This record gives sequence, structure tokens and C-alpha cells, in this order.
Amino acid sequence: MVGTNFGIIYHNNAPSGSGSSQNTGTTPSATAASAGNSGERVTSSSHHLSDFLLQLEDYTPLLPDAVTSHYLNMGGFQADDKRLVRLISIAAQKYMSDIIDDALQHSKARTHMQNVNTPGGSKAKDRKFTLTMEDLQPALADYGINVRKMDYSQ
Repeated sequence: MVGTNFGIIYHNNAPSGSGSSQNTGTTPSATAASAGNSGERVTSSSHHLSDFLLQLEDYTPLLPDAVTSHYLNMGGFQADDKRLVRLISIAAQKYMSDIIDDALQHSKARTHMQNVNTPGGSKAKDRKFTLTMEDLQPALADYGINVRKMDYSQ
């Protein structure tokens, strides 16, 4: 039987002709027909999952495990498994990388527009970009995060 939870595949250990198929709501013929295909998928996906978990143990994300654990604990989540903390660190790293990449694209578009409007604008290809709030605000807005500058007149 194929589970609906994140593509996890569950299989029955009982033979397909037993009465256990009545509990799942499938007929014995449907269970037997799906057993031929799902057996290959279970071993293939479990092999990929075990390889991925082994790679997580060796990989060091940019966010240290202690930092990720601290923020998880502040949110009320206690993780004892180091691989789970690393998986969350990788997800956070990917999220930040996407935001920074979008900010870079906004910066390139902004500087391109400045160079087009300026006569004799610089055309240096090895130009260094600086992350500014001017570029970060629209990138964060694309992800639903609203950031405003502080009013210094207060």
C-alpha cells in the first residue's frame, strides 16, 4: 500500500491472500497486483534514503548544528537525532541561498538600469556586488517577509 505521507511507501508483511487486506480497504487482487511493483519501489527508495542519511552524517552545513539546535529549542522542538538537525540546517541554508540569489538578481537589474541611464556607464564584467537593503527588501517581499527601514526622524 502506498502511503500519502511524503511519498513513504508502506508494505504489508502478511501474504496477499490473508484477511489483512480487508482492513486496508483493498481487495486481495488489488493488493497482489500492487505488491509486484511496490516491492521494487520499496527497496529502491529505502536504498536511496539510507544513502542520503549516510551522506547527512558526513556533510557539514554552513549553519553549525549548535546554532540550529538552539533555534529549534527556542521554538519548542527538541531533536535528539543529529541527522534531523543537519537536514533542517540544509533546508535553512537553501532558503537563505534562494533569498540571497534573488537579491543578487535585483542588484544586477538595478545596476543595469543605472548604467543604461548614465551616459558612458561602466561595463566591467568583474564588478563586485554589495548586498544592500535596497536589493534585499524586494527579494524578501517575494517570500512574504516585509522589511522596512527604521525611521531615523523619531
